[in-house]
Amino acid sequence: MAEEEGAVIELRQRKKPKSSENKESAKEEKINDTPIPERAPKYVLFQRFAKIFIGCLAAVTSGMMYALYLSAYHERRFWFSNRQELEREITFQGDSAIYYSYYKDMLKAPSFERGVYELTHNNKTVSLKTINAVQQMSLYPELIASVLYQATGSNEIIEPVYFYIGIVFGLQGIYVTALFVTSWLMSGTWLAGMLTVAWFIINRVDTTRIEYSIPLRENWALPYFACQVAALTGYLKSNLNTYGERFCYLLMSASTYTFMMMWEYSHYLLFLQAISLFLLDSFSLEQSDKVHEVYKIYIFSLFLGYLLQFENSALLVSPLLSLVVALMLAKCLQMFVPHKEHGHMLKFLEVKFGLNMTKNFTMNWLLCQESLQAPSRAFFLRLTQSSVLPFYTLVLIICFFSMLQVIFRRINGKSLKETVTLEDGRIGERPEIIYHVIHTILLGSLAMVIEGLKYLWTPYVCMLAAFGVCSPELWMTLFKWLRLRTVHPVLLALILSMAVPTIIGLSLWKEFFPRLMTELTELQEFYDPDTVELMTWIKRQAPVAAVFAGSPQLMGAIKLCTGWMVTSLPLYNDDDLLKRNENIYQIYSKRSAEDIYKILTSYKTNYLIVEDAICNEVGTTRGCRVKDLLDIANGHVVCEEGDKLTYSKYGRFCHEVKINYSPYVNYFTRVYWNRSYFVYKINTVISFQS
Repeated sequence: MAEEEGAVIELRQRKKPKSSENKESAKEEKINDTPIPERAPKYVLFQRFAKIFIGCLAAVTSGMMYALYLSAYHERRFWFSNRQELEREITFQGDSAIYYSYYKDMLKAPSFERGVYELTHNNKTVSLKTINAVQQMSLYPELIASVLYQATGSNEIIEPVYFYIGIVFGLQGIYVTALFVTSWLMSGTWLAGMLTVAWFIINRVDTTRIEYSIPLRENWALPYFACQVAALTGYLKSNLNTYGERFCYLLMSASTYTFMMMWEYSHYLLFLQAISLFLLDSFSLEQSDKVHEVYKIYIFSLFLGYLLQFENSALLVSPLLSLVVALMLAKCLQMFVPHKEHGHMLKFLEVKFGLNMTKNFTMNWLLCQESLQAPSRAFFLRLTQSSVLPFYTLVLIICFFSMLQVIFRRINGKSLKETVTLEDGRIGERPEIIYHVIHTILLGSLAMVIEGLKYLWTPYVCMLAAFGVCSPELWMTLFKWLRLRTVHPVLLALILSMAVPTIIGLSLWKEFFPRLMTELTELQEFYDPDTVELMTWIKRQAPVAAVFAGSPQLMGAIKLCTGWMVTSLPLYNDDDLLKRNENIYQIYSKRSAEDIYKILTSYKTNYLIVEDAICNEVGTTRGCRVKDLLDIANGHVVCEEGDKLTYSKYGRFCHEVKINYSPYVNYFTRVYWNRSYFVYKINTVISFQS
């Protein structure tokens, strides 16, 4: 409020005409009024310090409380502390199991150097394949966590799994703290930060995937991106002093590089950010040197990431580097360094937008994933019920049209004011606001097409909505358009910037706080006895050198819980692994026993695991079940008009092998089964039958 009152006083003073005589008389009056100049600066300084101190305390407290909330909720949901190690590990599903398994491998290694070498030359995970797991799976979080666990002596006081998930929960606390600070920087009041955190937590189903899969790369990376956005917001502010500018620049540099190291897809998100900065710079809405300094951070982070990620060519041909280098009039490297990642991305987008059709199993399987579908109505309903979407829409509209006014004013040759005051009502002239408007529009456009990207967009929806309702400048911009005359617009803007967020906060507290408390008091239980029995049987009965085949998701769990070698992994950035996944999934197709046997033995498989949930899948939309996609890829059903139908004389393998008749019993011997899993040993000596 002190800054806001100061702005009003400044406006009043600016209206009074001052001649040289008036200035002299003003000086004499100041000299005569001795108490005011001595006490006023100290009072203002103390008030600003108190405001910053309380805001920082609120930001840190919000982050800590959220981290503690996640820990308590995780304990209640999985009953984690009362479970055995095997049952805890089963809660890590799919690719999360792979990440955590390598963390365990690092802790078992005799030394850090030896552990890193075994991960970079790993031939104990996938049969007949040596992989650089650190590069391919971005395992830097696991390397850091293992070093911290041993270096801090935590191995004597806490179990490895608690240390691991504790770091991730701590990063989520940093995440909401960074969003808090960003909203605070934009609005000038830490009340906006409190509202940002409240909306983030209430809508956490749509703001984060931490509840479903803790070790995901995005859960490690996005907190650093939030810190980078907060630093960039401060860096773009026009009234920032030299020391603040240097601090923001250093924080932005460190967080950009760390973000890039933590997530293999980070450069795509930075590419969108670079587009936003380019548009900001194009209309001369901020000094070009600041934007170019950010470009330098991008290039440095990409280059350093390329070196430390074992010469990762994806970084050299990333659209981020292409854009930045082109903007800085340097030569693009895409002509010299080929990489297949973008080819897959382009094919996926072509099929996604209906520009092309494919029968490829992997492509269609990815398109059928829920995270790659368009957002459901329930998503928008949840955001509306929590009131964040309506206020976000209002704030975005006001900021966007104010930004357009500034652009048209610039195009028409009108100069912009060096300092924008509250009474001007031009929120669109602030460069940090323009950046966030462009960035949220880009992220929102992608989230409208692919639901999985909502986790990148929704946190900034919460932040932008909270900033807007707490910003007197936004309300003043609206009142300027409405030409409000009945009430003094500055006074009304100041009142609304306090009253509206207070009312929102009280309504959210009344409606959603009891729900959050109920989640912490209700005991939930993750119960999967069939998977526990399967893992126990493998550890007790299967030879150490055995190789298992099955769905990629199950293979990730086997790698984590038993350490046995598998034929495939739930990873989708490697051509060979994608092909393996498709081949292994043929156990759910209409192929002969001999075909399946040849596929499995080509990967040196000893045991096959058939999952009843996939074989008898009925829940998903028809056409997106694994067996439907396989039938389309194999030509056993008509996919498009004019396609040729290939009739299969064989039944579905996963059904036929359970009946135990020839020729299936000649190739496969059932050695274990329960309600969910059927395990078959691959016979080594076979007389092939036609």
